Amino acid sequence: MGFQILLNIIIGVVWMFLNNEWTPQQFIVGYLLGLLLIFLLRRFWPQKFYARKLWYVFRLTLYLLRELVKSSLIVIGQILKPKLDVRPGIFSYTTELETDWEITVLSLLICLTPGTLTLEVSRQGQTLYIHAMDIHDADEMVSQIRGTFEKVIREVTRG
Repeated sequence: MGFQILLNIIIGVVWMFLNNEWTPQQFIVGYLLGLLLIFLLRRFWPQKFYARKLWYVFRLTLYLLRELVKSSLIVIGQILKPKLDVRPGIFSYTTELETDWEITVLSLLICLTPGTLTLEVSRQGQTLYIHAMDIHDADEMVSQIRGTFEKVIREVTRG
């Protein structure tokens, strides 16, 4: 993947050199032409086409931003209520992710989301202990994490 990105950047710079116009617009045109060229020659690369993984990283970023906004609004709503109506608690979450990198990213995404915090990861690395500001149903929170963060992380790492 790194080689394809570097090659694509070089193609963009060469395009600017050939057109004798060093502008961001010319670089973008050259980069897109390089992207098309690498895509057409993808069967000659030992690894998968890198733009797919970049797409998955972009989706993960968008999903994280959506979750941040949604959970922030929920936390603000809880703070502004005259009577505190929360049920804080700790629940365990057994993940299906395998590598340390995937589990670390999942833990960080949970910590970044307002109202939740990863307290500990078990020695085996498969169980996370999570504190949530408001738990109505722990099973629902587990299925939400599995269907959202974990799914997108798997796409990025294995996609």
